[in-house]
Amino acid sequence: MPTLIMQPSIVEAAGTPPKRIEEYAGRVNTEDRGISIARMTSPGGWEEPGQRPAFREFTIVLHGSLRVEHEGGVLDVNAGQAVITEPGEWVRYSTPGGEGAEYIAVCLPAFSPDTVHRDG
Repeated sequence: MPTLIMQPSIVEAAGTPPKRIEEYAGRVNTEDRGISIARMTSPGGWEEPGQRPAFREFTIVLHGSLRVEHEGGVLDVNAGQAVITEPGEWVRYSTPGGEGAEYIAVCLPAFSPDTVHRDG
């Protein structure tokens, strides 16, 4: 039987200024460890520490532009584009543009503060 998710859970975000994370499926909202699906809303100027996650992440930008720094350079992912990062790959996300960004992030397995491995 299909399961209706009535609303997301708001999850605390890393970085400044604060961004909004609405988790629809994952460890917090549905107790699912296999996948997380969240809508992110990041203001202009938001940045977070670098990380080397133990999960694969698929990110689809709906509005604005998301910057993804990696060991080989920088990608600017614009509305209508997507990016995939692999487990163990160092990345750093930010929204340096004035309009910020709205995007969907899907993590396999589900995002966890214990497996994101943020820079100290």
